[in-house]
Amino acid sequence: MAHIYMHFDFGADEEKAQEARHKLDVWKQAFRLDKKLQYKLERPEDEADEQTPEVAEASAADNDKDKSKSKSKARRKSSSTESHSDGEKNGNVSLLIRLYFSSHEKLSQQRWLDRIPTEEPFKSASPKVLREGDSGFDKALKQFADLD
Repeated sequence: MAHIYMHFDFGADEEKAQEARHKLDVWKQAFRLDKKLQYKLERPEDEADEQTPEVAEASAADNDKDKSKSKSKARRKSSSTESHSDGEKNGNVSLLIRLYFSSHEKLSQQRWLDRIPTEEPFKSASPKVLREGDSGFDKALKQFADLD
């Protein structure tokens, strides 16, 4: 079975990326493509990512303390989450899709390769298709494995 990767760069348009993610979820459910169509969103790392685990540890330590202190920690957590989402809107958002069809499903694979880049949220995101053996395939493979 060969992997095929599709890379879409949405720039700073978070709404288009979420719309594309939603469309992929609908397709996965409707056409039963659970393992055959997988995707990962990539956002640039920033300082807000480093602050989020500290806030989560602080709120877990507050479980033994009184409620008023935990409410203030919860407010800090929500404000840092809001700043994190603002940081995501400012960065470039890219979507990496992996198609993983078996060798006897070549027609289905080709149909999805033709369909995905022509649909609306993906059309404007400068699609790149990377097949095994193409330059950049190894980079996409590593990038997909690193994203979680």
